Amino acid sequence: MHVLLISTYDLGRQPFGLASPAAFLRRAGHDVVCVDLTRTRLPEEAVRRAGLVAFYLPMHTATRMALPAVDHVRALNPSAHLCAYGLYAPLNAAMLRERGVQTALGPEFETDLLALAE
Repeated sequence: MHVLLISTYDLGRQPFGLASPAAFLRRAGHDVVCVDLTRTRLPEEAVRRAGLVAFYLPMHTATRMALPAVDHVRALNPSAHLCAYGLYAPLNAAMLRERGVQTALGPEFETDLLALAE
């Protein structure tokens, strides 16, 4: 499966929340693209190819910044399964579902993301 992992804000640090699940998913044979939106634009071709698009939400600011990206992803690939994961995903699950996010995973997310991709 083509998987796109997106970080919107991680206080200027390399997003471990992308690197760790990417390793789990790649080890299982999935094609994974990681995007840190603080460093690069959303790659539209990767969005269009993805069967699963997952947004890493470790804090409130990342959650708020993810909302326009969720809308953009839904417009580019309405058939992709949208997921939010990290500490703030379950806390904001209702709001995220209103935007089209289908799955909200908590802070221990690697195996759940892998199960979702499978």
